[in-house]
Amino acid sequence: MEFVIARNPDEGSSLPFLLRLPLGRDGVALKVRETWPRTSKVYCHRADEWPDEVEVIERVPVRSCVRRGAAIDLVLDRAREHRSQFVFTRARGREVIFWQSARTAKQARPAVSVPTARAVGRVLEIVVDSHERYAWKFDQQQATTTRQALPAGDYAVTVEGEVVAAVERKSLADLVSTLTTGKLRYLLADLAALPRAAVVVEDRWSSVFKLDRVRPAVVAEGLAEAQVRFPSVPIVFCETRQLAQEWTYRYLGAAVAHHHDTQLGDDRAGELPAAGVVPPAEATTAEIRAWAIANGYPVSDRGRLRPEISDAFRLATGR
Repeated sequence: MEFVIARNPDEGSSLPFLLRLPLGRDGVALKVRETWPRTSKVYCHRADEWPDEVEVIERVPVRSCVRRGAAIDLVLDRAREHRSQFVFTRARGREVIFWQSARTAKQARPAVSVPTARAVGRVLEIVVDSHERYAWKFDQQQATTTRQALPAGDYAVTVEGEVVAAVERKSLADLVSTLTTGKLRYLLADLAALPRAAVVVEDRWSSVFKLDRVRPAVVAEGLAEAQVRFPSVPIVFCETRQLAQEWTYRYLGAAVAHHHDTQLGDDRAGELPAAGVVPPAEATTAEIRAWAIANGYPVSDRGRLRPEISDAFRLATGR
């Protein structure tokens, strides 16, 4: 049994390589982007057939090639890069195939655990938009959820019935679709009308540059333009669904705390310096000595000043 990698003779294809798995009578032929999943999962697509004439790049003996449910486990007879897996799934009604190794699978699921502490010390009441499908439950966070129609966003917090912050949740595919169809601008405009709002993406920023159905530069430029046009609505990439959910929980909690602090701001205005006002710098000993000499106070040329001299300076200058 051999694992064969060849160049895809179809020059119009965005997947430049072919591979054949020794499974079944005729094997399984796939179009692929890379010759091995070294840094990330590799997208694959079924090939109609294996061409009669093809430029073979590599032939490797196979120790094992076994189908296990929705996956095919492949073990090659070589020292390095010998174990991998092909995962068959469906997305939006069509078959999707990913080629992964243990390393790339681990990178896709970062080994982190989210904290269990309450957001800003309170249990949040999070409103989930009634149109949100497969909504987050916030099981690992100290929060409760209710459903109702939201003016913008998928998750929000309210105070006295008014939305004080909302978060729009997107997968990368959904974000790209919204961007390329022109809907993102209207979505961000609705979010910008709220006191606080953000868009959270269940993927890495680096995944933008691995897209094959649309030019990565188009997506990167579109997202940059969106951030410049709507700076009050950040677009945050959070790697995974779990981390995106945690970020949303913390963001909404911080928004509630900020709202309450703003309401109490008038009561504490006299205790705090006005925004943008820099308090005067504390006077140095040299400045106090110069003031004392100019105003006829007896002081030594060096050393510490008597407390009554410093008190007189502060009383006279306010410093």
